[in-house]
Amino acid sequence: MLPAAVKICGLQDVEVLKSMINLPVDYIGVVFAKSRRQITPEKAAELRSVLFEWSLHERPKLAGVFVNPTMQELKHVMETVSLDVIQLHGQESAEFCQQVKELWHADLFKVVSFPKDETEQDADYAAVQRLNDYVGFVDAILLDTFDPLYGGGSGKTFAWERIPVYAEWAAERRIAMFVAGGLQTDNVQHLIQTYRPYGVDVSSGVETEGLKDISKITAFVERVKQA
Repeated sequence: MLPAAVKICGLQDVEVLKSMINLPVDYIGVVFAKSRRQITPEKAAELRSVLFEWSLHERPKLAGVFVNPTMQELKHVMETVSLDVIQLHGQESAEFCQQVKELWHADLFKVVSFPKDETEQDADYAAVQRLNDYVGFVDAILLDTFDPLYGGGSGKTFAWERIPVYAEWAAERRIAMFVAGGLQTDNVQHLIQTYRPYGVDVSSGVETEGLKDISKITAFVERVKQA
């Protein structure tokens, strides 16, 4: 089994990203939705240029995070910075996702959000049935904790016992599954060893006082790859 993929999300600082160039990071996430981590397309283009400095490992893919964007918003971003991944974190319809995929051919991640600590298996079975509408143009699903202010990025875990329903659905359709929400160095190995996601996504778990901390990023990546 290959090590889980690592996505470090919410990057804003060029120097922090440069300090990561020797780490086996698979995805770098930048946030265009309203958030304390929100950046401009121009700043994202500056960050993207740093990714080509990776030498010991394959260049990470650049993922842009959006919440219910318009096509015009996506067009402006894609014309400014060529994203490898478009991550949709809102209530985007299957028809909208299909149109996005056809227009830009980037990898498409669709986020499924859960209220913190809520466990509703009946709702999960209904949710995976709705996900069938996205098959064929969604490359990955990402499970995250719902945040009422920004949609995600809460820094809190959801009830992990909900994961297997989505993992089975994704595996049967050969769609990657990522897990986010409250991950940090102390709990990520347990998550990987128990639920075996394709990848993990972290933001606040590698921050100190709201800023990305290279020592925490390094420790997190090491734990994931060791798991």
